Amino acid sequence: MRRMRGSAATAALLLVLSACASDSQTPDTTPLPVLVTSVPTPAPASAIDSSLCTRVDGPGCVFDYDNFDNPTMIDNQWAPMTPGTRLVFEGTTNEDNILLRHQVIITVTDLTKVIDGINSVVSWDQDLSEGELVEAELAFFAQDNDGNVWRMGEHPEEYENGVFMDAPTWIAGVNGAMAGISMLGDPVLGTLSYSQGWSAEVEFFDRGRVKGFDEQTCVKVDCFENVLVVDEFNVEETNAHQLKYFAPGVGNILVDWSGDDETQEVLELVAVEYLDAAGLAEVRAAVFELDRHALQVSPDVYGSTNTGKIRSP
Repeated sequence: MRRMRGSAATAALLLVLSACASDSQTPDTTPLPVLVTSVPTPAPASAIDSSLCTRVDGPGCVFDYDNFDNPTMIDNQWAPMTPGTRLVFEGTTNEDNILLRHQVIITVTDLTKVIDGINSVVSWDQDLSEGELVEAELAFFAQDNDGNVWRMGEHPEEYENGVFMDAPTWIAGVNGAMAGISMLGDPVLGTLSYSQGWSAEVEFFDRGRVKGFDEQTCVKVDCFENVLVVDEFNVEETNAHQLKYFAPGVGNILVDWSGDDETQEVLELVAVEYLDAAGLAEVRAAVFELDRHALQVSPDVYGSTNTGKIRSP
């Protein structure tokens, strides 16, 4: 989902927890822990790749199509994606100075789709506010040979009172849109900010920057050490920041905010499920239904990918 910001949400929290699953699905209203951030020594200049998606005055990333030998094997330690894993995040978001209960459910499917010539993993994301579905999304990811996880495109559908309202879809290679880095293969402090995707058509200009490493971050499922903190922002809202915390070998565990972020969204990982064959079959059915609707409501953008139909394993 697009940066997890309600109708502007997400992005992509596509990560796998290897342990510490929780059975609770009930929103937890316990205040989040106070986080103490340590600042590691900046990386030496030789370790900084200044050529990777670092232009802030132009579109997206330089994309090497020949650097994807096994793009659907996503084992980046900060953002692993194992099919059948469902992650549940809960917290609050601000709307008109009212804090609303917010829940994001992310399911890594066993389905793939070719986007801009690259076979990509399909993620199915659901965004609920006060228990009501406000957004459902298909998002597409691929890992290159250097361990970078790329966001290849998104089809978010926005709803109000159960009625479809809009679909700000962007797909790499369509209408000038370009893939971006969802997670670096080797994130180090001191690197320049990098594009997370670029589409002028839907004004998707999100960027990420390694902010540092947290000594310990505790969420409902567990406490984790040496947690990567990534600062995400839009080039048109440079003082509104979303902070995402990633545990090594685990993935995203916490979302926070700083600056002028009007949504003031806070989310923590509260539950992890590992779907069985029957559960995966239900997910496939839901994804194919959303895929069919996407072809109807976004014929020019999403419809242009129909030659690369979503494929079962």
